[in-house]
Amino acid sequence: MVITDTFTTHAIERIFKGEFFPATNIQLLWKGSESFKKIFDAVRDAQQFICLQFYIFRNDETGRELSELLKQKGQKGISVYILYDHFGSFGTPGSFWKEMKKAGIHVRSSHPFKWTAPFHYVHRDHRKLIVIDAEKAFTGGLNIANEYSGFHFKHRGRVWRDTGILLEGPIVNALFKTFKKSWYTWGGEKIEFQGKSEESSRGIPAIPIFVDSSRGRRKMRRLIYYSINHAKKCISLTTAYFTPSRRMVETLEEAKRRGARVRLLVPGKSDVPAASYAGRAFFSKLLNAGVEIYTYRGEDILHAKTFIFDECWSIIGSTNLDFQSLRYNDEGNVGILDTGFASQMAEIFEEDLKHSLKVDREQWLKRPLSEKIKEHFFSLFRRRL
Repeated sequence: MVITDTFTTHAIERIFKGEFFPATNIQLLWKGSESFKKIFDAVRDAQQFICLQFYIFRNDETGRELSELLKQKGQKGISVYILYDHFGSFGTPGSFWKEMKKAGIHVRSSHPFKWTAPFHYVHRDHRKLIVIDAEKAFTGGLNIANEYSGFHFKHRGRVWRDTGILLEGPIVNALFKTFKKSWYTWGGEKIEFQGKSEESSRGIPAIPIFVDSSRGRRKMRRLIYYSINHAKKCISLTTAYFTPSRRMVETLEEAKRRGARVRLLVPGKSDVPAASYAGRAFFSKLLNAGVEIYTYRGEDILHAKTFIFDECWSIIGSTNLDFQSLRYNDEGNVGILDTGFASQMAEIFEEDLKHSLKVDREQWLKRPLSEKIKEHFFSLFRRRL
């Protein structure tokens, strides 16, 4: 493992004010059906407890299949804890959760709507995390729904192209602690289980980047800007929603000026067209600076959130490069400081580019006036998209 003098565990811990933990095993999950097979297999193998924290947990084929599996585990004496976001899972009926509770599953919702503070509903728990027996953890951009599992693909529906990771080793204890903190925040019962007492220093350095407060989000933004500002060779950013601040645009421009190759991959077709238009309002400025922009044109919709810096430092999780993620949401990511893992991430990025269209600067400047008007209009509201 060769790490640059810029990206070191000490420097990253100092910026984020967090701690690295060893990961004895890391597996990238980026093909929906394969990802969910690993998740379901791990749930089936659980011996003590299962913790799930998701923005979206739908009452569809995928959600019901997982809920039935969790009920079966509960009947066998396995403790199951589910924390879902009230806004993200708004369409999931109360009966779905009641059935789980009847089966002995512990269920709580985060950020419920309150008439006394309606504007607080903009804050959402966008994190995705599964912890099993303090031995395995899954995180990333995946939710529990058909569009993530690949079910829709079989039935000619819309599918997300998302990315997650499976982690093992001492890092899992750290992620278990983040779940318990969230669980108790939203009134969950005491979780009696403790993490494994692994003190091994061997493994790949991994740092939890889980935030649930304004202070935490400031630390996360600081780390992202530090990573962009200190990358010397290359920056590869994949984001499902790109509605940048002026500071973000200027930071990417400056990275290009100092000689780094900057590549940005965004959806060609978005489930939130307004957000897509708002982001495109800044394409001309970025293209003029030499930033390479690609729009994903695969059969599925790009929903991944991954950042790679100088072929050694990677961030993977739930954070998009938009105001909602960087200013309002509770977000969950893991940073990996390892050239081997970064190489795997780069391979997936290059594979996505094969299914993408590079935005040509000259052609972009000739786009219809109607498109420019939409971009300008929606960019005015980008802080709320």
